[in-house]
Amino acid sequence: MRRRAFLRTGLGASVALAVGTGGARRALAQGASEGTRWRAFEVVTRAEILSPTGTVRTWLPLPLTADKEARVVREDKYGAGLFVAAWEAGEMTPVVEVTTRFATRDRAVDLSRPAEAREDRRVLARYLEPTRLMPTDGIVQKTAREITKGQKSDLDKSRALYEWIVDNTFRDPKVRGCGIGDIRAMLESGNLSGKCADLNALYVGLARSVGIPSRDVYGVRVSDSAEFKSLGKSGEITKAQHCRAESYLTGFGWVPVDPADVRKVVLEERGGLPLTDPTVLRARAKLFGQWEMNWLAYNYAHDVKLPGSTGDAVAFFMYPQAEVNGERRDSLDPEAFRYKLTARELAA
Repeated sequence: MRRRAFLRTGLGASVALAVGTGGARRALAQGASEGTRWRAFEVVTRAEILSPTGTVRTWLPLPLTADKEARVVREDKYGAGLFVAAWEAGEMTPVVEVTTRFATRDRAVDLSRPAEAREDRRVLARYLEPTRLMPTDGIVQKTAREITKGQKSDLDKSRALYEWIVDNTFRDPKVRGCGIGDIRAMLESGNLSGKCADLNALYVGLARSVGIPSRDVYGVRVSDSAEFKSLGKSGEITKAQHCRAESYLTGFGWVPVDPADVRKVVLEERGGLPLTDPTVLRARAKLFGQWEMNWLAYNYAHDVKLPGSTGDAVAFFMYPQAEVNGERRDSLDPEAFRYKLTARELAA
């Protein structure tokens, strides 16, 4: 993925940041489908703080990049990029706008042909660790062991977990945003419904609990899908955030998966479909090992402490965040914190 970000803050103040392209493209092109073309996009994120009554801070997620020289604020553990803006008390209309340009192409891993793959052991260890809402012991590990009983390879175990998620979870359109990913509560209650940050976190937590390095990848859809109407969004993408998942499988490297989007196809495609419908079967087969890259990845981060904030860490950093006088604004309430994301595809 190539990225160039231009940042503007109101009133009249401006700053520009150009980010290197090489490392990011290598990182996000892993498993890119041979023969697929690169596509370029521009995403604009504009945030406005309504009714400011004191010191104002805002944090916007930046695209996932492997470029270590990037001059942005970075979260220590996962390397998540954040753009941070602050205004002193008295600023009447705090506004910030970030424009990101990037290129990407579809990903697909051929799971019938193992290939040499290497990853730093410290990276793999990081994606075996529990998080606040994603434990890897107790009922999580017990459930994962039951699901993967008799499976020998990491590939077979991860596929079993993926299929179990598709068969046993449900997408709940009433859940705010993308959900919160409290997987212990899901398993203990038996309520396996939610949205992408719930269902894919369940996959990731189960996989980690049986020794498969796995991670959520938080981002936003940026264009219509070429295959599934329910799996794309173009133009205004303010509510198009989407979390995906990856597992590191011996002999294959990082393998993209997305059981949550299979359940989205079930719920939304053509007004709702059974699991046996050919469209669902096609999505189910594709989304273990492939991603259509009409989507911008932000980061892998959990339990993110926002720089300069005295508030609690956020479970994940996929939505713009803001505080006024030390009080966190609801990132899903446009009356408290107004922001807008738009996307357009650029000419090749």
